[in-house]
Amino acid sequence: VTSNLTLGLVLAFIISIILGPITIPMLRRLKFGQNIRKEGPQSHLKKAGTPTIGGIIFIRSTLIVLVVMRFNPMDEAMIALYSLLAFGFIGFLDDILKIIKKQNEGLKAWQKMVLLIIFSTAIAVYGYVNLGTALKIPFIDTKIPLGILYIPFVIVYYAGATNAVNLTDGLDGLASTVSVLVLTFFAVVAFTMKHESLAVFSVVLAGGLLGFLKYNAYPAKVFMGDTGSLAIGGAIATIALILELPLILFIVGGIYVFETISVILQVSSYK
Repeated sequence: VTSNLTLGLVLAFIISIILGPITIPMLRRLKFGQNIRKEGPQSHLKKAGTPTIGGIIFIRSTLIVLVVMRFNPMDEAMIALYSLLAFGFIGFLDDILKIIKKQNEGLKAWQKMVLLIIFSTAIAVYGYVNLGTALKIPFIDTKIPLGILYIPFVIVYYAGATNAVNLTDGLDGLASTVSVLVLTFFAVVAFTMKHESLAVFSVVLAGGLLGFLKYNAYPAKVFMGDTGSLAIGGAIATIALILELPLILFIVGGIYVFETISVILQVSSYK
């Protein structure tokens, strides 16, 4: 298992590094540039035109590595992969519409919410049938049985998780760096709880993000877009859900909340 963890991490990292110089010029040719609000901070205006939808780099590297490592389609890690692709699809639609409309709004809020509810309900039903409805309380050996409330809880939980990552994607490399830390935490937890395939998935996605950081760190050559941020949020939310630890995501994911507040305060102070 340890060798799989190392192999997955290294492979995903290398593939993302390779995909960068192929994908970024393609996004430039397609004019898939970032739209920035004119009334926003002056520093953000410099980002206008920088290629977006870069999330496809680490999404593809994750998918390629899992195929190469011959993961069982019925494995629990595949549920995390489904989440990565499903929520990434919502983000992709949002990004494409922003580019077509040449404005900062893609999908309407209600359209995004409908898609989010559809995909999260599918995961909620899977969890209800296969995982049970109990949630572990962090740091104490206690579970809360949610019963029929499990499904609405999961839907709200995914809305929160995906939007938290999305909000953090405001500064070059911020969402990528924070997500690598969160994924590393869950990889360790999954490994200690004997969820080896979930641990491998976590490090593979983290490896893909580390490779992506080469192009996303300041000064960013590409942004992950909603394609990347919603995909990450969905995948991390699923990892925590399978481990019966969605409540701990509110603690670990506090990094996202803290960083978002920090960015808002910094931007306000420069105005």
